[in-house]
Amino acid sequence: MNTVYDFLETIEDDVQQKRVKEVLDWITRNYPKLELTIKWNQPMFLDHGTFIIGFSVAKKHLAIAPEPQAINELEDKITRAGYEYTKQLIRMPWKDSVDYELLQTIIDFNIQDKADCTTFWRK
Repeated sequence: MNTVYDFLETIEDDVQQKRVKEVLDWITRNYPKLELTIKWNQPMFLDHGTFIIGFSVAKKHLAIAPEPQAINELEDKITRAGYEYTKQLIRMPWKDSVDYELLQTIIDFNIQDKADCTTFWRK
């Protein structure tokens, strides 16, 4: 799998495929300097070669993976949005609308927090 199109084609459910495309398109429009790539068969966005946010598809939700530091920092906002989360990911149920304000907050946090990062993942 090399392209976002290839990734989207693996999503059998049309509603889920459309939702993922909308989220990826929203990030691309609002963060044009971020690089959209596929790694480990998942779409992710990079800034100067460092990971900012990634996504994966599950039966009941879209998983958002921003690294544990972002989840720890924004835990109260994630809870207020009504999303379940673990140390590694946030679960956005397919039945719920996308909280783009939260998504923006997560991306902005990681861009700022990793501005001087020289590695793919935080150390």
